[in-house]
Amino acid sequence: MSKYQFEICANSVESCLAAQAGGANRVELCAGIPEGGTTPSYGEIAMARELLDIRLHVIIRPRGGDFLYSSLEIKTMLKDIEMAHKAGADGVVFGCLTAEGEVDVPIMKELMRASEGLSVTFHRAFDVCCNPQKAMEEIIELGCNRILTSGQQATAEAGIPLLKALHEQAAGRICLLAGCGVNEKNIARIATETGINEFHFSAREKIASGMQYRNPVVSMGGTVQIEEYTKPMTTVERVRTTIAAIHRTFD
Repeated sequence: MSKYQFEICANSVESCLAAQAGGANRVELCAGIPEGGTTPSYGEIAMARELLDIRLHVIIRPRGGDFLYSSLEIKTMLKDIEMAHKAGADGVVFGCLTAEGEVDVPIMKELMRASEGLSVTFHRAFDVCCNPQKAMEEIIELGCNRILTSGQQATAEAGIPLLKALHEQAAGRICLLAGCGVNEKNIARIATETGINEFHFSAREKIASGMQYRNPVVSMGGTVQIEEYTKPMTTVERVRTTIAAIHRTFD
């Protein structure tokens, strides 16, 4: 068994299946990718669970934006954790911060209790916290299984110095999952320079819509301009290529 683990950020059941076919160990199922990922629907989770043999983790994030949540949003997250568990998810992915940029330990404890029996990843809220070294110790104490992080930079490759320091600080007490901008061109470098052995990437390509009739005047996003006639999807080939890049270097 390879010492490396590969998690695909999947934006649909189709992407989940491509991740599995490409050799991934697990998927993180998300909706709202342009917003950084939001909680997918029950139907999406249930269908992914029905069709996947690999591990299925589900992001629990009620909206885009920051990670300072209202009491109503926390109640929604608790319901979504319950929903994901009932649908057969193996893990959940969430993170909460205070207004001062610290880990919101009391709220995290509440969410951790609701997640009993599931693997828990503290997501990239970590990358916008004010003190990553302190935050990691608190996340370890909470009992989370891993932290998804880019080393507080725009990409994991740019975050290599902090990723390396955090990996050394963790000393095996928690798994660091390097993510954001990880691809076939840089995964081996990130592994070599940080010592991290779990990687999170999307391996997506733009797939053209099959729509023949198109109305160029109307946008479902209103004033927000998005490409509505292309569909970003994980592809088997890109998953395989990215995984192969690290094995070529270390096997």
